[in-house]
Amino acid sequence: MSRLEEIGFQKIAGEDLGALAFNPFAKIGKEWALITAGDENGWNTMTVSWGFAGVMWGKNTFTTVIRPQRYTKEFLDHSDYFTVSFFKEDYRKALSFCGSHSGRDCDKAKETGLTPMVITDTAAAYGTDYEYRTTAFEQADMVLVCKKAYVQEMKPECFTDSGNETKWYPNKDYHVQYIGEIAAAYVRD
Repeated sequence: MSRLEEIGFQKIAGEDLGALAFNPFAKIGKEWALITAGDENGWNTMTVSWGFAGVMWGKNTFTTVIRPQRYTKEFLDHSDYFTVSFFKEDYRKALSFCGSHSGRDCDKAKETGLTPMVITDTAAAYGTDYEYRTTAFEQADMVLVCKKAYVQEMKPECFTDSGNETKWYPNKDYHVQYIGEIAAAYVRD
């Protein structure tokens, strides 16, 4: 029995997520999530409240955006996989901490009481065998394991609504977009 099964998670292949009760507007925008990349040799996590879940290239995907100065970006850039961990409201304070402190300056797990776990597993989805090793948290209710599929920097000349650029990028620190194929999801029983 894997550690995930021991603590009550059930695995769902990425292509089978259609039956999952998931409201992206609530889960991402209101409840927030942790984006995590890396493994036992080093990882970092950060809170996100912006992102997208849907279908791209015929696959279930999750898209996150990360500013260039964020420490987690370094781990995303050097990893093939990342996780998106969703939590119950009880963990709001921990998520708030992870969004307002850098892993360069503190141990986020120690400061929040969250327990990191390295997920080493395989999943067959979309005709592909995924073999991953990445980090998530034992306290999560749902974890999406995403294989990085596309990375693109936002460009100022692509804004059609200049108000968004003015409001969100006064320092010209444009987000980098990461689209990940959801290889598997782990949900609490």
